[in-house]
Amino acid sequence: MKLTQNTSYQHWLEKLKFSIKQAQYKASLSVNSHLLAFYWLLGKEIKEKQLNSKWGSGFLTQLSQDLINSYPEIKGFSLRNIKYIRQWYSFYNKENELGQQAVAQLKQIPWGHNIAIVSKSNTINEAIYYVTNTINNGWSRSVLVHQIESELWKREGNAISNFSEALPKAQSDLALQTLKDPYIFDFLNLTKTHNEKELEQSLVTHITEFLLELGAGFAYIGKQVALHVGDRDFFLDLLFYHTNLHCYVVIELKTGDFEPEHAGKLNFYIKAVDEQFRKKADEATIGILLCKNKDKLVAEYALSDINKPIGVSSYQLTQSLPENLKSSLPSIEEIEQELANE
Repeated sequence: MKLTQNTSYQHWLEKLKFSIKQAQYKASLSVNSHLLAFYWLLGKEIKEKQLNSKWGSGFLTQLSQDLINSYPEIKGFSLRNIKYIRQWYSFYNKENELGQQAVAQLKQIPWGHNIAIVSKSNTINEAIYYVTNTINNGWSRSVLVHQIESELWKREGNAISNFSEALPKAQSDLALQTLKDPYIFDFLNLTKTHNEKELEQSLVTHITEFLLELGAGFAYIGKQVALHVGDRDFFLDLLFYHTNLHCYVVIELKTGDFEPEHAGKLNFYIKAVDEQFRKKADEATIGILLCKNKDKLVAEYALSDINKPIGVSSYQLTQSLPENLKSSLPSIEEIEQELANE
């Protein structure tokens, strides 16, 4: 018997059409949230019907055709997108039902973002991390995909630092979240023998991509910023202000391995910035030392008796980013266009 002649299927299809009409009405008030609420319900029902009904392997194909025929003006009922809807719901229900707060978060980001996250994340915790950061930082889909592909989930907060000893707890916790290890400068084309001046200039030339890799809150102040101490002049590689931490951030670049004396020099720079730049409303200046390689134990020893807050991270140079950070995942429009051309 064809599904079109199956009474239970037809009954369920009519109920589904009624839900779609309701979703259409609500969408005029809040398009994304209500659309994704409907997708969540649809994914749940598809999963349940495939487990409990004997409608055969052509169920999703038939459903897609019926919905497209009934609502040709609505995008999103292609077979591929319906499979994405099922995948999206199934991903978050692999182990337990998500809490209502987590489900509400999913509905705050566009559908294309949701597809990117479930397609590229390995665990629910990782996925929720990217959902939360997308909401907090306003990431576009291409930026989101870049962050996932560069494994920000694994890199954030992993740098070696003395923040917990050198900063108050609230400031320390927030500062730790700003650090990554390694930082990935895959937007640079440098030779293996590049020096610190070349690295610094390239980062400034590509400041938009550099700020993206540093993370939300960093505001660029300048390079080779002059400090006058005693009768001598010193020059900071890079100086930033962090709008969330409310403090200056000194970044020193080293193209070789981390050495203990690097921490002492950065400690001196932070002291000078505190004296010469920091205002009464600013929090303590933070230093970040970026080096090509580091020995974890050596870095921990070097920071153990340093008074100023310093983080030590490595950096990597890899292949260039795709033009305009273009996502490899298709948009809903691209999916629909592809199917229309088949």
